Amino acid sequence: MSIDKIVLVTAKHLPQHKYFENIARELASELNIELEILEEDYVFVNTYGEKDEFGLAWLPQLFIVMHNDIVKPILTKLPINEKTLEFDIEKARQMAREALELASRS
Repeated sequence: MSIDKIVLVTAKHLPQHKYFENIARELASELNIELEILEEDYVFVNTYGEKDEFGLAWLPQLFIVMHNDIVKPILTKLPINEKTLEFDIEKARQMAREALELASRS
């Protein structure tokens, strides 16, 4: 199944924004597909994204839109390096690529 575009739902004031945006731009460039960045689109993220125990979604979250208009989250949180307690950006890239690979097979 083909991927039509990558969608990043974000808020520029959040510290994770720059990491999510870099990963989104890298993936879109590698796959040669459109990247759409939605600023604080809580309707989109609440419809398609991960939510907490109260049913509320958070930002940023990264999604793909498949050929048949199915939307799937591929990165919803940045992993933390247990040794440094900082964001593990390489692991985040790996997680997003693995999710893309799984989605393209389904």
